[in-house]
Amino acid sequence: MKVVTIKANLKDGLNAVERATGNSSISLPILKNVFIEASDKGVRLCATNLDIAITYFMSGKVIEKGKITTPTAILSSIVSNLTTDRINLEGKGDTLEVVTDNYEGTIASSPADDFPIIPDIQNRESFIQVNGDILKHALERVTVASQPSSEFRPELASVLLDFTLDSIKLTATDSFRLAESAIPPSQFSSTFKDPFRILLPTRTAQELLRLLKGNDTVKLFTDTSQVLFATDRFELVSRLTDGTFPDYQSIIPQSFQSESIVQREEFIGALRLTGVLSGREGEVKLRSSKGGKAIEVASSDQATGKNSYVLPAKIKGEFEEVTFNWRYLVDGFQTFSCEEVFFGIAKGTRHGFLRDPKDASYFYLLAPLATY
Repeated sequence: MKVVTIKANLKDGLNAVERATGNSSISLPILKNVFIEASDKGVRLCATNLDIAITYFMSGKVIEKGKITTPTAILSSIVSNLTTDRINLEGKGDTLEVVTDNYEGTIASSPADDFPIIPDIQNRESFIQVNGDILKHALERVTVASQPSSEFRPELASVLLDFTLDSIKLTATDSFRLAESAIPPSQFSSTFKDPFRILLPTRTAQELLRLLKGNDTVKLFTDTSQVLFATDRFELVSRLTDGTFPDYQSIIPQSFQSESIVQREEFIGALRLTGVLSGREGEVKLRSSKGGKAIEVASSDQATGKNSYVLPAKIKGEFEEVTFNWRYLVDGFQTFSCEEVFFGIAKGTRHGFLRDPKDASYFYLLAPLATY
C-alpha cells in the first residue's frame, strides 16, 4: 500500500474514526488500530469497538493498492505534530512508514486480515434520506434527556427512532425527563414500505452528532439488529439496543394548571443564579407571584444560604410551589433557539412542559422533585 495525502485530510479522517476504537487492549488489542485501505475507489479509514464501526473516505492519491492496520493513537499523534502538509504513507510488511519532506517514521503494524470484519446492511434498497442539519438538530434536542449509559435499563441510554411513513419521531428519556422531536415528511424522503421502531444507543447518537455536517445528505439503513448512517464522507454502523422503550404517551400533558410564556435567556439566568445556593439535589422552587404576572425562582440550603429571583411572565392560571432540578430545567431551555418559550405546569403530575409557542414539533418534559 502506498498513498500520498495532505495533513488536513489525514487528520480529519483519524479524528472521525478514532473514538470508535476499542478501549480494551487485552482480549483484542487490534481494536486499538485503524484499518487503512487503498483501492481503485480511493482511501478509506476504519475503526471499530465491535459495538459501532466508523468508516471515513479520505482524499488522497493511491500509488499502490493495499491495506494495513496500525495503532490509531500513535499515528494520530504523529500527524498532529507534523509541520509539513504532504504526507506519504507506505505499508511495508508489518510496518507503516510515514514520510514527509522533513520527517520519517516507522510504526509497528499488524496484518489487515487480522482486523475484524466491518458489519454492513445487506439490503440497501430501503432507506430514509434526510439533510444532515435537520437530523443533527433533532438528535441534539433529544439526546440531552437520555442517560449516557445504563447497564440495567439500556433503553434509557438510547434514542427511540419511530418511523411511521409520514413522520420520524426521535425520543429519549432518563426517567426524570423526556424529550421528543418530530421531523415532518416535507423534510425527508423514504423508500421504506412499512413503519418501524428502533433503539439507537446514546453513544451512537453522540458519535453521529460529532460527525455530521450541514451539507451532508444522510441515508439511514436498518435491519433487525443494526443501523447504518451513510454520507459521501463517512459511514457509521451500530448495533441496536435490545429492549423496549417506555410507553410514554400517557404522561404527555393534555391540560395544564398553569401556562406561561417566558423569556428564555432570562429564565436560564434566573435558574443559574438561584441554583448557586441550591442543595445537593439542585433543587429550585418555582411559583407564580404578583397576581399571576411573574414567576418566583428560589432556592435555599442550610449550609450555604438562600436567594430568590422574580422574573416577569405572561401567565394563565396561577400555580403553587413546585420543585425542579435546576440543571435539568436549564438543559431543557437550552434546546430552544426562540426568544420566548411556553412553560406549562401539568395538571395532576405537575410536570414542567417546555415547547416553542410557534412550533409543536418538539417538547421537553421534566418531572418535579419530591419534597418532604
